[in-house]
Amino acid sequence: MARSDTRFRETYNSLLDLCGGHAPGDSLPSENALGDRLGVSRTVVRACLQHASTHGMIRWEGREKSLLRAPRPDDRLPLETKTEDPEMLESRFLEWILRFDVPAGTPLNVAALSREFGVTPQLLQEFLAGLSRFGLVERRKKGGWLLLGFTAAFAVELSEFRSLLELNAVQQLVTLPGSHPIWPKLETLRAEHLDLLDRIENDFHAFSPLDERFHATINSVVQNRFVAEFQKVIALIFHYHYMWDKTFERHRNQAAIGEHLALLDALLLRDAAASEQAARRHLLTSKTTLLSSLRDHRLG
Repeated sequence: MARSDTRFRETYNSLLDLCGGHAPGDSLPSENALGDRLGVSRTVVRACLQHASTHGMIRWEGREKSLLRAPRPDDRLPLETKTEDPEMLESRFLEWILRFDVPAGTPLNVAALSREFGVTPQLLQEFLAGLSRFGLVERRKKGGWLLLGFTAAFAVELSEFRSLLELNAVQQLVTLPGSHPIWPKLETLRAEHLDLLDRIENDFHAFSPLDERFHATINSVVQNRFVAEFQKVIALIFHYHYMWDKTFERHRNQAAIGEHLALLDALLLRDAAASEQAARRHLLTSKTTLLSSLRDHRLG
């Protein structure tokens, strides 16, 4: 059985304590040394480093790791779920899958997982039943659940479906009146992209949350309950894939910012043709990047 979510959270919080003893710019110990100090495997250490890198706390390039900023209180991960929040369970379960601790085809032990995620078995059963419509899990004929997992085929299907939803959002967005609140939001996003582009050399790790907000803002103009349901899963998967492949991360993020700006400029000009062209180009790049990232886990 893969390491527990609780162990990951405890180790990550211990890593924060360790980083608190360093100043920004300091180098961090090797993965093996961190594993010895934290009392966990190198795999757990790498997952914690990826999480810290994604949230802009450290810079991680090959064997070089340095602290970008001091840990903050809100960086710490809760060790148990205080309330049975289905949305929180969804995020934690998908993060668990997308760290690739559990191979496709693994039977899921509801009793063990309910303890791991701090929810009742009934809530977990209901959650898995709802999640099955996304094709990540399925009910076994003899009872229980099977993890189908995140595979290259799933990534392709997800990317194609994402394109349908987002292109529809772009087409609707350009027809909205000038008084609609989406326009100042796009202006703000454009300014944030330009700001990050100016400091991309050192702050390229900050792109992932900006990317998530960019796509969420565009898709927010579509008031459709079915679209909203699928967008949650799509957003989480495309957000977490930034953890997987660190090769050429700065250059990849810089190029993505350029594609975002091209789409934002076209949208702000209300140019439907240019907006669709820019959206198609960026969605194709995102699909290619996702599949490339999967190859690092021998899934692509």
